[in-house]
Amino acid sequence: MLALAGISLAAGQEPVPASVKRPHLILIVADDLGIGELGCYGQEKIETPRIDAMAREGLRFTQFYAAAPVCAPTRCSLMTGLHGGHAFVRDNFEMWGEGQLALPAGTVTLPKLLQGAGYETAMVGKWGLGGPKSSGEPSAQGFDHWFGAYCQRQAQTYYPGHLWRDGKRVPLAGNRADGETGTQYAPDLFLEEVEGFLRREHVQPFFLYLPFTLPHVALQPEQEDLARYEGRFEERPYRGERGYLPHSTPRAAYAAMISRLDRDVGRVLDLLRELALEQNTLVLFVSDNGPTPDAGGVDTRFFDSTGGLRGRKGELYEGGIRVPLIARWPGRVPAGKTSAWLGAHYDLMPTLLELAGVAVPDGIDGLSFAAELSGERAPAHEFLFWEFNGYGGQQALRLGRWKGIRKNLLSELAPLELYDLEADERETKNVAAEHAEIVAEMHSILAREHRPSREFPLPLLERAPARAAGD
Repeated sequence: MLALAGISLAAGQEPVPASVKRPHLILIVADDLGIGELGCYGQEKIETPRIDAMAREGLRFTQFYAAAPVCAPTRCSLMTGLHGGHAFVRDNFEMWGEGQLALPAGTVTLPKLLQGAGYETAMVGKWGLGGPKSSGEPSAQGFDHWFGAYCQRQAQTYYPGHLWRDGKRVPLAGNRADGETGTQYAPDLFLEEVEGFLRREHVQPFFLYLPFTLPHVALQPEQEDLARYEGRFEERPYRGERGYLPHSTPRAAYAAMISRLDRDVGRVLDLLRELALEQNTLVLFVSDNGPTPDAGGVDTRFFDSTGGLRGRKGELYEGGIRVPLIARWPGRVPAGKTSAWLGAHYDLMPTLLELAGVAVPDGIDGLSFAAELSGERAPAHEFLFWEFNGYGGQQALRLGRWKGIRKNLLSELAPLELYDLEADERETKNVAAEHAEIVAEMHSILAREHRPSREFPLPLLERAPARAAGD
């Protein structure tokens, strides 16, 4: 039995008989895509017709959250069903060489559980949870096949010198060593791999995880995508002063990269239709966190990338963690509907397991929203919890209409900020002084849900005395 940190498979649940037809599962994860950067969420300058059509043909969530405001901890929670106070990875953690902090051996992950239940598992894109020959590499964490980048740093160029396939290095001839230019464009290679996988004969149901790198900087659109936007916007050349590569028309470049992501999602959906797979395939599209804080030449204010919400990537305000989620499954997921179900990335694991007929592990923080996908009401969370060691150390809590945030936890035990999201979705007025009882309840939950971590310590939290009600 797989087990880690108190997680075990639920008792009394039998494997699904082989005669039962289980759905194929595809999870597409965009990189640094803001909730306001899609037409179906209000974007007016960038064209995303295929994802907009996906929303019309499926279910669009309006209150869904990233598990963290940056890459690696989000992906850890997505794979393990644990929130940031319990997950192993709680911030980006660079390792020497190629890759980030590795998931430990024995970690219970979504692909391992699906693989053990007879699913074929594959990944194409950016991993970020362990480098070559580590305990965290995709093959050790449940993927039968995978192609892409181990390392987040490597994935920040679209012309990498190499990628990896099933643990073997794949040199990319024609690409410069520094990744600035080349002839082999990573999104093209990812799509070729996806098409090859889908066109194979599948005796088993499959889980296909697609953590695409678009639209994360650097700004490197292909010319045919860039031409779509050249001359549309007033531009100021970006000269590289905020990292990554310079670009002469950064607004057009960023819009082009989002439209390219849209086209790639459409290609996946087209392949499902062409191969007569769409009627038995659930496709979920989500982003890993909010948009960049205008690094690398991106102008998120010009594009209203958060839909008016406060904060950006790296922050636990709404703009840093509220993300798009769209579900499409013709004939199974209601078309043209929206859902205000309150959830986060760590809910994806139990949802996909339930749909696959696989036992959900005990001890995870996620809840299945499978019922929501069939037009019924899914169980509600008591609260959503965030803990993030980056950007000074932060915690946050969503308790119904209330949102609490604590910042700078690596240097001080700052007071809790409290926002009423029903009245103030943009988090402009801190009402903590007016609701001492809510603040006290939040302090109690924040303390209870924090589990000390050797890799990501928050010493001030762990030395803090218990708070009395009303403090």
